[in-house]
Amino acid sequence: MRTYMAKPTEVERKWYVIDAAGKTLGRVATQAAALLRGKHKPTFTPNVDCGDHVIIINAKDVVLTGKKLDQKQLRRHSRYPGGLKSTSYREVMAKKANVAVEIAVKGMLPHNRLGRQMFTKLNVYNGSEHPHQAQKPEVYEIVG
Repeated sequence: MRTYMAKPTEVERKWYVIDAAGKTLGRVATQAAALLRGKHKPTFTPNVDCGDHVIIINAKDVVLTGKKLDQKQLRRHSRYPGGLKSTSYREVMAKKANVAVEIAVKGMLPHNRLGRQMFTKLNVYNGSEHPHQAQKPEVYEIVG
């Protein structure tokens, strides 16, 4: 028996909606990353983008456990000496919660051009409204 290897032209893509309200940030990110990679499909192939489109709504209501709101820092560097800027997640969640979710999901995807291609299929919104009703997305329930 031969191993099945999916080709990019054979991939069937679906749309999923994840409601992040009251869910843990890491749990939402891992489920979204698995859907973006296509690991839930029997035709999963590691070197092909087999994943589906993911819409995450209510990103502003995602939960960080423990003292992460105050202790966890979002860091970025300008690549100049002394160019490190850090922001606590309390500020990030208040101003741009969708960015915090995007960073968490992006860190769980492959760090190469395939991962960047998968990341383009992610849409994160702070509220409960999204402009993708025409794609008829299915609700994906997160366990836990």
